[in-house]
Amino acid sequence: MAAATRPTLYSPDILALATTLAAYPLDDNLPLRAEARSRTCGSAITIGVALGAQGTIERIGMQLSACAIGQASAGLLAREAAGAASGDITLTMNGIVRWLTGAGPLPEWPGLDLLAPAREHPARHGALLLPWTAACKALSSSATAG
Repeated sequence: MAAATRPTLYSPDILALATTLAAYPLDDNLPLRAEARSRTCGSAITIGVALGAQGTIERIGMQLSACAIGQASAGLLAREAAGAASGDITLTMNGIVRWLTGAGPLPEWPGLDLLAPAREHPARHGALLLPWTAACKALSSSATAG
């Protein structure tokens, strides 16, 4: 019996997502800030967020040092963040954690299925979670500031 082949971790889709971060630069006009670092791989991110009048994400920017999985995860977050509430980000991050540990399905977030091959690579879990962790920290700072 032939061994099952794993999906390619660094697929063309993942690499394409990783290149989208140039559209989301970190700038000084993003008042909610947070930093995060992955203990498993050393990846690091600084994220900035601006909220609109309804309290939803209006703009997001990032400065990131991570593998393509971390970059692709950040790209997915940034690409779909506009209009999201902080609760949406937290629910998605918690869902990703459950999914990575096998305790739940992949959460609904556009394009997140492209990161599915990373589940079989525990060394990449920290990089995948990194932008979500930083976003949750930044968004929680809005609650303490107001």
